[in-house]
Amino acid sequence: MYYIGVDLGGTNIAAGVVDQSGAIVCKGSVPTGTGGGAAIAERIAGLVNRLLAENGLEQEELGAIGVGVPGTANQETGLVEYANNLGMEDEPLLELLEPYFPGVGLVFENDANAAAYAEYLFGTGRGADSMIMVTLGTGIGGGMIFGGKLFEGINYAAGEFGHFTVKYDGLPCNCGRRGCFERYASASALVEQTKEAMEEHPESLLWQLCGGNLDRVDGKLLFEAVGREDETAKKVLDAFTGYLGTGLIDLINIFQPEVICLGGGISRAGAYLTDPVKKMMAKESYTRMSKRKPKLVAASLGNDAGIIGAALLAAKKGKDTGADKV
Repeated sequence: MYYIGVDLGGTNIAAGVVDQSGAIVCKGSVPTGTGGGAAIAERIAGLVNRLLAENGLEQEELGAIGVGVPGTANQETGLVEYANNLGMEDEPLLELLEPYFPGVGLVFENDANAAAYAEYLFGTGRGADSMIMVTLGTGIGGGMIFGGKLFEGINYAAGEFGHFTVKYDGLPCNCGRRGCFERYASASALVEQTKEAMEEHPESLLWQLCGGNLDRVDGKLLFEAVGREDETAKKVLDAFTGYLGTGLIDLINIFQPEVICLGGGISRAGAYLTDPVKKMMAKESYTRMSKRKPKLVAASLGNDAGIIGAALLAAKKGKDTGADKV
């Protein structure tokens, strides 16, 4: 029996075929694009069917399909109530997918919850009783696990860490607020801040590394420049980790989890991100004098966490969809 995990992001749709042990058999991705829920459902279906065909699998061999969405996935109504980075409101995503996968169980979950679930079971959260995962991507998402269970809140919208304020009256966010965490500490915010600094500092090594083309600027390029001691890049990173640390310490002060796990592509920068934040935690965390302190770690499953988590949640909910449990 196989399961499909789909990680629906603001930029790309990634999907994988996952076996009953949680291992990815194969995976692929396509651009998310535009056009609303129907268009996205069509792209998801096209990607999944392509993966099945390339690996000689049939839909009949699937136990269930799980989709991680970057927003509020209401488990009672089946609607994506709100996903600001996709422009979705009350979108019946599962209903739109049903015609493409007749007889296959379909479930969905917030994408960061899915990633957190995978990291908790098989990654850096393994063995912990409580874990908070913060995903740094196009926006910022989050997942919370206490006592081995996902905490979702009354509207299945708990963990929208990207939308608490870290700078009052700051930059406008597409959620309708200003100064949101994700406007200052997401991967896209880091790219935006890097480009702004480059415009102010034409002497920066960053220009050389991107070949003079701002469209080639990404987090990896910034960290390369930091490693080569470029002053502009170092200042960008200092400011960015300051905002990141501010948000993470707020979460620590509120929840006191055993583990804070950083996910998303830029989490692969490792110590470049975690070391400055750990220093902030040692100085600013309310429980800095306590013997037990939350542990800050980078995710170990990388970009696969969302895929694995979505598939495992689909398998776990198999009693409602006809699939076997993992």
